[in-house]
Amino acid sequence: MVKIKYLIIALLVLIIGIIAIIYFSQSEENKVKRQFDLLSEGVSKDPDENAFTMIKKMKGIGSLFDETCGLKIPTQSLSGTYGREEIVSYAAHGRSYFSQLYLKFYDFNIIFPEKGVAKAHLTARLAGKSTFGEHVDEAHELECVLKKIENKWLLSDVEVVEVLKK
Repeated sequence: MVKIKYLIIALLVLIIGIIAIIYFSQSEENKVKRQFDLLSEGVSKDPDENAFTMIKKMKGIGSLFDETCGLKIPTQSLSGTYGREEIVSYAAHGRSYFSQLYLKFYDFNIIFPEKGVAKAHLTARLAGKSTFGEHVDEAHELECVLKKIENKWLLSDVEVVEVLKK
């Protein structure tokens, strides 16, 4: 009976140790990538999404941005500095045109030019179906600046880079 008790305690200590190692060994680069994963989840929309899910996702999107964030999206004539609430409003408005929407990020190149600042160059792929039944499949290059605020990487500047097409 005593041996089983010690075995269970040892097993619990081992599990807690493994979890702690995984949690504390995450690199800053992985933490930055995780923010983009969360953004992808927030923007993506399933056909059967209800209003409560949409509200939850919009709150999640807002938490990924700094209090003010520079946005430069030439194709949408959007350029300036916007507050969190404005960004959430734009995201909700943009999602409303789609019955199904998926956003994925690829080809990360992340550098840390100074402490507490990350610059990420990446590719974003947006695919889905509009409420009118039109299929959308676009890829864009992004330049993003993230700042580490209260131990969390927040987007502070996002620019869609125009790429020449053949």
